[in-house]
Amino acid sequence: MQMDNTKADRISAAAADNIRILCAAMVEKAQSGHPGGAMGAADFIHILFSEYLRFDPSDPEWPLRDRFFLDPGHMSTLLYTALYLFDIYSEDDLKNFRQWGSRTPGHPERISAMGSKTHQDLSDSVMPWP
Repeated sequence: MQMDNTKADRISAAAADNIRILCAAMVEKAQSGHPGGAMGAADFIHILFSEYLRFDPSDPEWPLRDRFFLDPGHMSTLLYTALYLFDIYSEDDLKNFRQWGSRTPGHPERISAMGSKTHQDLSDSVMPWP
């Protein structure tokens, strides 16, 4: 059964709104950070992950997976939310955003969830991942 554009648009908008809410909630709970960039990018991250990126959450090293580059600082809540929606991170991981020793730091230097790799060094951010 094919959905009409209006229903598909409502579903897409609701998905992006959920991403925005999660990003804002993480920053609010941590009482630290700023969610503006991540909230503004919620629509594109939803469309990118749901319609364009080829990847397999069960096989993070799949050699044919698409690569996606994202600023790991201001957009880290967006990354964590996307990985949460694919069951890579837990709700507790999101609740512990920016807490000492958590899996979800505010400016991650390196993470290795679902084949994700992030580097704060600008020279690394322009190089393709292996």
